[in-house]
Amino acid sequence: MKPVTMPAIAAAVMLGACAESVSVPDKPLLAQSFSAPPKGADPNACWGKDVSPAVIETVTERILVQPAELREDGTVIEDPVYRDVTRQAIVRERRELWFETPCQEDYTPDIITSLQRALKARGHYGGALSGQMDAQTRRAIRAYQAPRGLDSSVLSLAAARNLGLVAFGRQQGKN
Repeated sequence: MKPVTMPAIAAAVMLGACAESVSVPDKPLLAQSFSAPPKGADPNACWGKDVSPAVIETVTERILVQPAELREDGTVIEDPVYRDVTRQAIVRERRELWFETPCQEDYTPDIITSLQRALKARGHYGGALSGQMDAQTRRAIRAYQAPRGLDSSVLSLAAARNLGLVAFGRQQGKN
């Protein structure tokens, strides 16, 4: 058996430290919320952003390099020559959609409980009325908003109004 050298021990310790510093979240981040407004928007409002990545597809096309050589009677003397060309094609462009949201300070446990109750009444939420903005609540928000054109788990101000959580005409935002 070979003796373990100091450089080997140091390398093992350093690798162990690297492995410990990598953190994997218990729950995936379902959405991101931003308080900074998009360019040109009301700076006193709160905003969410939904980013849909571009969809890229690999396309293979067969290109004619040399046509078939034919006799006058149509008999093939030499077969055509083709070349397959593979390329990446963007099927759908990357999309960035900003939308107004209730501000963070508006998310009290009572409001979140009301949100959960409203989503439950519409068949989107099956959990307990906890008052916590958890993964199950975010999935229910997404399920409610997606058919209305916003595939995001960040609650939009429009959805909050439709659910009866925010009065129409009420000025949202930080004062």
